[in-house]
Amino acid sequence: MIDIIALPALPGFVPDVDRLARIFSSATSPTFFLAAVAAFASLMTSRMAAAMDRVRTLNAIPDDDANRAHLKADIERLLRRAALLKSGIFSALAAGVCATLLLADLFITEFVGAEYAYGAGLMFVIATLFLGIALVRFAQEVSISLGEPDKYM
Repeated sequence: MIDIIALPALPGFVPDVDRLARIFSSATSPTFFLAAVAAFASLMTSRMAAAMDRVRTLNAIPDDDANRAHLKADIERLLRRAALLKSGIFSALAAGVCATLLLADLFITEFVGAEYAYGAGLMFVIATLFLGIALVRFAQEVSISLGEPDKYM
């Protein structure tokens, strides 16, 4: 006959399989939100890099180059675009931080078996507001992104 070794009972804070499934289920939505925010921040970063590359290109034009010196007038618009994108990126990153805190709150709440996820609703609202601000900044940048000088470079 085989002796069965009795394992000691696990502490109450170690989740069982059903509770683990709930933990991962509750983490799905904030994770998708966080991925979307990261992709959006990446898009704005690449647009800002393109605008700044164009600023550097225009700054390299000698003032005595009569054929292209007029293109330098576009530097102010490009710097405005970069400033809008920078603001949008910071807003998107703030949304990402809020989504990360929301994810942590939901995970910890489920892990310890708490009945309520305190602050989760507020974190979601704040994350959504920051994402909305980022979208407005992006819309402002898009509205000034194509100007007459863009046709000549």
